[in-house]
Amino acid sequence: MTIDRKDAALAGFAPRAPFLSRRSFLAGSAAGLGALGLGGCVTADGALMAEAAKTYGPLPDEKFAIPAVDIKKVDPKYYRRTVQYASKEAPGTIVVDPGKFYVYRIEEDGMATRYGANVGRDGFLWSGDAYVGRKSEWATWTPPKEMIKRQPEAAKYARGMPGGLDNPLGARTLHLYQNGAYTLYTIYASSDPESIGSGITSGCVGLLSQDMIHLYSRTPVKTKVVVLPA
Repeated sequence: MTIDRKDAALAGFAPRAPFLSRRSFLAGSAAGLGALGLGGCVTADGALMAEAAKTYGPLPDEKFAIPAVDIKKVDPKYYRRTVQYASKEAPGTIVVDPGKFYVYRIEEDGMATRYGANVGRDGFLWSGDAYVGRKSEWATWTPPKEMIKRQPEAAKYARGMPGGLDNPLGARTLHLYQNGAYTLYTIYASSDPESIGSGITSGCVGLLSQDMIHLYSRTPVKTKVVVLPA
């Protein structure tokens, strides 16, 4: 089943790229490994692409093997980086900056790990403090009633779509809570590289699968999440 982008957004996140083959992802990654300069020296751009190809390479040991990201479809400014970031928040805190399409994990000594993200579209942005109340690997996804009304074929997932590469929640999900209640917002794994740097969801925040796995592994339940105004 192909999940319509608009309908999937009703669930608070962007849909995964429909039925992208593992071969196309791997081919895209391989294409980014070149860029050798004259005399065998690697250009700055070539070195950046080569590093990105490693960072966003395939993850064959996952429950469902994750293909490499086609890094040509991601603006290099959204590649994962360690950056200087002044913040009063404690190390480990997650800060979402929807206006710049970044998610930061606060580190020691004025530094942060920065990830490119997709965020809520106009009319669905929100801000405030939350916390990670629950974590899921290859979570079950349940389509909202509004989507089932538009796409009756989605009714077969009314009791939940099992985790997998075509599941919109992806490989990892951080479920955001406020005052003990689930907000319905998440930070989730996306396999759609072209969504990074855009506002397309109903309030959830998507990172590339490789970035989400990296953040997830360093984020315990109860971690504070700060969503800045756009």
